Amino acid sequence: MVLFSLVAVSGSARETNRPADSVQESLWNGYQRLDFRVDGRPCLLVLPKTAAPGNPWIWRTEFFGHEPQGDLGLLAHGFHVAYIDVQNMYGAPVAMSHMDAFHSHLTDIYGLSSRTVLEGFSRGGLFALNWAARHPDKVAAIYVDAPVCDFKSWPGGKGKSKGSPADWQRLLNVYGLSEQEAMEYNRNPVDNLQPLARAGLPILSVCGLVDQVVPFDENTGLLARRYKAMGGSITVLTKPFCDHHPHSLREPAPIVNFVLSRASGMAAPGPVLTPDTPHGYDYFVLRDGLANCRIKFERAKTGRVVFLGGSITNMKGWRDLVCQELQRRFPQTTFDFINAGIPSMGSTPGAFRFARDVLGSGAVDLLFEEAAVNDSTNGRTNVEQIRGMEGIVRQARLANPAVDIVLLYFVDPEKMAEVRHGKLPAVIANHEKVAAYYALPSINLAQEVTERIAAGEFTWEKDFRDLHPALFGQELYTRSIARLLNATWAAPLRADAKVQPYSLPAKPLDAKSYFHGQLLDVRRATVENGWKLDPDWRPADKAGTRAGFVNVPMLIAEEPVSTLKLKFTGTAVGIFVAAGPDAGIVEYRVDGGATNRRDLYTQWSGTLHLPWAQVLAADLTPGAHELELRVSPDANTRSKGHAVRIAHFLVN
Repeated sequence: MVLFSLVAVSGSARETNRPADSVQESLWNGYQRLDFRVDGRPCLLVLPKTAAPGNPWIWRTEFFGHEPQGDLGLLAHGFHVAYIDVQNMYGAPVAMSHMDAFHSHLTDIYGLSSRTVLEGFSRGGLFALNWAARHPDKVAAIYVDAPVCDFKSWPGGKGKSKGSPADWQRLLNVYGLSEQEAMEYNRNPVDNLQPLARAGLPILSVCGLVDQVVPFDENTGLLARRYKAMGGSITVLTKPFCDHHPHSLREPAPIVNFVLSRASGMAAPGPVLTPDTPHGYDYFVLRDGLANCRIKFERAKTGRVVFLGGSITNMKGWRDLVCQELQRRFPQTTFDFINAGIPSMGSTPGAFRFARDVLGSGAVDLLFEEAAVNDSTNGRTNVEQIRGMEGIVRQARLANPAVDIVLLYFVDPEKMAEVRHGKLPAVIANHEKVAAYYALPSINLAQEVTERIAAGEFTWEKDFRDLHPALFGQELYTRSIARLLNATWAAPLRADAKVQPYSLPAKPLDAKSYFHGQLLDVRRATVENGWKLDPDWRPADKAGTRAGFVNVPMLIAEEPVSTLKLKFTGTAVGIFVAAGPDAGIVEYRVDGGATNRRDLYTQWSGTLHLPWAQVLAADLTPGAHELELRVSPDANTRSKGHAVRIAHFLVN
């Protein structure tokens, strides 16, 4: 006996001709997912919460779930997302037959629109474009992303691409072609565009211009030239310094707008970016957005906004301009704007001083955090960059689960060089891991500045001038932040909107992240010899200082072999020092273990008593420990002495 099931589709139940146990249900990013088989191939269909009129759908032809920003955006607008597994068939006729059966199944059994939007990532371009040429009457639009448009380019490797010999052999087998026949094959997408042009099918292609795997000129570039010559409509969004990865766009609005504007009966959403971005896309990721602070600003008419970072935050510039922008948007709101920027600081010192400098004035509604410049220039490791940034973010959410946070990645010459080589700077990648894990909005200003300079809009030397930007650069940063605010606050605030706590991941990214970081008073130490407490330290030389690290109590030893001990509880311990021209070397051990050394002299110490967070031991077992610290008789050859000046102990 064959059992039939009722499967909820598009808000109603329809009888299917599939056995009840042949459809497996699960969740994908919060949406109902159905898994089943058609024509012997694994398939899936993701259902929107509420289907748009006509049951529109987008058909991912390869790599389902990879960079799903566009798919998730369309699901939110009532689209279904579909996929059939025809891997390693490279758009060959046998794959087309399976795809025919899949289309019939979704339209006949699930009642989806007869015209689909095809979505081809990388080699998925072969499937999408070939099937569209085969059935142009069943296609509404085509979105391809770094697509293979000619298999001689990839996997053949007959042009600029190195290709893939293993994939090339599989392709020849599945097409049933010899090497010579493949070179003469004239049904690649770049050769078979006339059916698409006659049907007036619009195409969107998103590509990296330095793609080494699927070179632009041999694929989308060639396809676009030929399609336009036929009168076809094609939009090409190029990422100037992007290789084959990452696919898609960080903020998928141009993709979503393209699809919705081509779908029958649907209107495109309001734009979430301004037309003055040089390549048609923006540089932010919204994730969970900034709903709570907006409610507080609009309804309670009060708001506390904190800016945490280094010298770029501390200086007059973008911070002041953003304060003005928020006051302009909420003219009736009384704001408490707090500058928690201290020059030279990155995420590690930010995490340890967070309770004092950020939470010291009370609950925070909106936090802007920047540390990408100092985390990289100060030489923090990948582990430290994540532990520091997560220490800030998790600490903020533990203190106020409803706080909104924006991570900013400012530009410097080293980051520009990496972006030009198609790389995401490591520090930005590390901070993005934290942003993604906690669903925080972020803005990659390093990429924006680099790409806008390449587009000829301005120059680094004359306009931006330095990593501490001129007014022009400060205004550019502010406009980018304003576009993020426009996007996240685009819709009117609902009458029933309430401040809601964000979901805090049960486990941190790194259990040793500094989210319990704190500053310990130097008086907690047990001084054995050679140390003195200066209650109001100021330097005797002419070297510079930083606010908060001058005219403050400082525990000081200037002679070798001065020793102290500190009992503490936690997983990490360190010292916050003022490392000036005479900075020394400390020897230390924890719980009587091996002795280690840390040179406190930095590349900036010659002219500055640099505040520096030195985490000495960061992977201790939770519990009580004892730190022993001694001034080494050795010293850096550039140092004028052996001085160790401790403003605070650090404990996590």
